[in-house]
Order: sequence, then structure tokens, then C-alpha cells
Amino acid sequence: MKALRIADSATVVLGLQDEIRRSEEARYDHRLHGVLLVAQGLTCPEVAALLGDAPRSVEYWVRRFEETGLAGLQEGERPGRPPRLSPKQWGEVDAVLRKAPREVGMAGNLWDGKTLSAWIERQYEARLGVRQCQRVFRQLGFRLRKPRPMVAQADPQRQKAHKKNSRR
Repeated sequence: MKALRIADSATVVLGLQDEIRRSEEARYDHRLHGVLLVAQGLTCPEVAALLGDAPRSVEYWVRRFEETGLAGLQEGERPGRPPRLSPKQWGEVDAVLRKAPREVGMAGNLWDGKTLSAWIERQYEARLGVRQCQRVFRQLGFRLRKPRPMVAQADPQRQKAHKKNSRR
């Protein structure tokens, strides 16, 4: 029988690994396969190489399986870093973002990551980076608004005639 080959296998492998990571059920099945291969005699580094995971991850799966059975392979809560602001403070941030920065003693007319970071540090003595503050906008349902610059000495009539969506 002729051996089957998959064209562009490197890209296919990456796509399949992404698909496995997307679903809780697929990640569970992936761990099951890893433990099954170890049970059949492969070493953790061999299984890791086959499945595209770190050997340490496979060791964790096997250890959790031995300690708690199948339940140890299911998705669990991931604690992560504790939030720097309380839910009440996040509500206050949401309310403040609905006002102009000048109304709360900040410079500028529009909120941006830098301004929000400075306000949070001043108000709550908590440091949030500019990028994190930009993510906060998205999480709270805001979008970035930047004023369009006006070109110096530009003729507004000629600009209007040049725009794609203007009627001539």
C-alpha cells in the first residue's frame, strides 16, 4: 500500500494544534492521548515530541492522572494574577471613561491608554501599563477614537472634491 502524505504538513500541523487548543473537549482528548501513549510504554519526552507539547506538560498530565484519575485531565480553573482593582473600582473606571478627561482633572480631550494609566495611578495608587489600559477600553466596550489631523493650509473644497465618497 502506498504511504499517504499531507501536502504542506508543517502548516497543517500548526493548524491542527491551534484547533486542539481552541476547544476544552479537544484539550481533554489530547491529554488522554498523551497519558495513553505513556501507558503504552513511551517516555514523556517521546510523547511530547509526537504531540507537539513540552515534556514537562506530559509529566504533569501523567502525575495528575495518577493522583485523581480522569478528572485530573479535565480543564480546571486557572487562578492567574489577582486583579489590581476591585469590581467597585472597575465600575468607577467605567463611569469615568464616559466623561471627558478634563472633567476629572486630566489633560486632553480624549481618553487614551496613557491618560487612563495616569488617572488610575493617581486615583487608586495602582500601576497599570499603557497596553493594559488599552485592553481595558476594549473590555469595557469602548473603541479608540482619534481626531483626524487637519493639514495646514489645505483647501477644504479641493479636499472634499478629492475624497472617494464625496459627490462631484
